[in-house]
Amino acid sequence: MVIMAKIDSTPKAQNPLILRSQRLMEAFAKSDDERDFFLDRIEGFILYIDLDKEEEDIAAMQKELLANPDRYVPIPKLSFYETKKIMEGFVNEKVYDIDTKEKLLDIIGGKEARDHFLEFVYDHHSELEKWQQYYQERSRIRIIEWLRNNNYDFVFEEDLELNKSLVEQLKQNLFEVKVSKDLQHGRKVLTTKAKSYYSNEALHPRPKRGRPPKQSQKLEVEPQVSLDIYTQVPKGVRPFLFTPDIAGSTAATFSSRFETEEELLENRRSQLQDDLEVEDLNLKIETLRKLSQNWNDEDGEKLAKKKSKKK
Repeated sequence: MVIMAKIDSTPKAQNPLILRSQRLMEAFAKSDDERDFFLDRIEGFILYIDLDKEEEDIAAMQKELLANPDRYVPIPKLSFYETKKIMEGFVNEKVYDIDTKEKLLDIIGGKEARDHFLEFVYDHHSELEKWQQYYQERSRIRIIEWLRNNNYDFVFEEDLELNKSLVEQLKQNLFEVKVSKDLQHGRKVLTTKAKSYYSNEALHPRPKRGRPPKQSQKLEVEPQVSLDIYTQVPKGVRPFLFTPDIAGSTAATFSSRFETEEELLENRRSQLQDDLEVEDLNLKIETLRKLSQNWNDEDGEKLAKKKSKKK
């Protein structure tokens, strides 16, 4: 759900922009030669330039982007070199089995490497969790570095320890100078948190030391995600707002072909079903061949016996 209000002429944010790292991760992974994404400077919403929209909407969008080129920052394209570097980094740093490492390196050197790489990882659960963590860490660093280079004052909503209601109020009152004490306190929390993204550790996180915690059963907790509340979205770009319902990042985000993990898993299930059907058909054919061979052998034996009796 996206809530929008009347646009002010010269709005100025009174606290850091509240961005969703998972949504940015999705946009960074999908941005390529055929798909363009932009991040708004004033309020922090993302635009996905979908050229399948109506011609009238596309014309209005282009007019807005041309009229305000400094407001919308293009999200960089994920190049072939970068995708290969990410995959090779994972294999060299996190994969320890020699056979698995060799197989993955072969996949990386082939066609449609990204999706074949993901399919292999999804079929090998011992590597999936490691890839999930590695991909999130690398993507987060890349996004923070880009936001810093473009001088964004921001926080990631996923990093905040504020309740959902307060976060929504902070979004709603982003441009209000006078706010309640609760919102003043919330703004201080955001300002302090925003500084941490400009620290050296944000780009070079220290490895965790000490004994790992005891393994305990993970509890499935429904993520508390606040509503999308935007008050400064120009009419011309509203049809292009990028607001996918992403509660958490998955390894499938890296895919160039599938939009969600569900799509990737459904494709894998379909492929496995096809493989099973082919295997079943092959078994049936082999069984028929054996039966046919047995019949031929039996007929041959009968003919041999008849000839023997005649002699």
